[in-house]
Amino acid sequence: MSTARTVMSDTVFSLQGKSVWVAGHRGMVGSALVRRLQSEECSVLTASREDADLVRQEEVEKWMTANRPQVVFLAAAKVGGIQANNSYPAQFLYENLMIEANIIHAAFRTGVEKLVFLGSTCIYPKLAPQPIPEEALMTGPLEPTNEWYAIAKIAGIKLCQAYRRQYGSDFIAAQPTNLYGPGDNYDLETSHVLPALLRKAHEAKISSAKTLTVWGSGNPLREFLHVDDLADAVVFLAKHYSGDSHINVGSGEEVSIRGLAEAICKVVGFDGALEFDASKPDGTPRKLSDVSKLQDLGWANARSLNEGLKQTYAEFAAGGPLPRSG
Repeated sequence: MSTARTVMSDTVFSLQGKSVWVAGHRGMVGSALVRRLQSEECSVLTASREDADLVRQEEVEKWMTANRPQVVFLAAAKVGGIQANNSYPAQFLYENLMIEANIIHAAFRTGVEKLVFLGSTCIYPKLAPQPIPEEALMTGPLEPTNEWYAIAKIAGIKLCQAYRRQYGSDFIAAQPTNLYGPGDNYDLETSHVLPALLRKAHEAKISSAKTLTVWGSGNPLREFLHVDDLADAVVFLAKHYSGDSHINVGSGEEVSIRGLAEAICKVVGFDGALEFDASKPDGTPRKLSDVSKLQDLGWANARSLNEGLKQTYAEFAAGGPLPRSG
């Protein structure tokens, strides 16, 4: 773990003794938050779809009224890669809008003390300045391949700001970069680039394949963060941040898709050749988040990509908590 910064800001909110709801606890981010909160002196609440369908306002308000969480981590979302976003634009926009609107409004109505909304750095313009500062939001056109998800997440940020400004609600928003780790989606039809490449490299190794095909040119630059590091940063923000601006959460380091594929092949032990399918979309040419605000608050604990890949592949190869398919 990095120890580049050790200065911590004063705690502005305590989780001790609080009832904390992790919305979306079965997802990759939500389950990481549940793991992280086990080391806090708080009581963790979860709700299954049978308890409350988060797309339905009445069910959300009924559940929150009955359970009265004091803190909410809003990690529930419909997620997927480029192909999934292209294939299901209505679902990505509608379901994410409804989930966040229902939970944020119910949090206000039931007197939630602190809410942390989890978004994504895909909210930024396709050609945003690099590294991307929080101020780049809504300064240019979005990347078309994920604009439906991005628009919903932008609305979530604005909802937090609106409730803060109108009602004084302590609702904040964190925008994670590309995530990987336990609970990731390994379905090749709907997964993101890192788990897709890890699975393909593993299967290529097992089948003694001579080549591995990578979508796109391999040139785009991306930033990756282990999901357990995200959870640590988000809990840190809940305790140390109360402000209007959303906060980027990332590693602050970038790698090309070619470099990522090479690193994964080395970790997996696949020594075949890489082939790049340039007919597939690249997406945003570069996406590195400016994490200076998060670091200035006192958090810079992201593990290295190589360390994270080794841990993730060891879990995958052992048949651990990482699903082999959707």
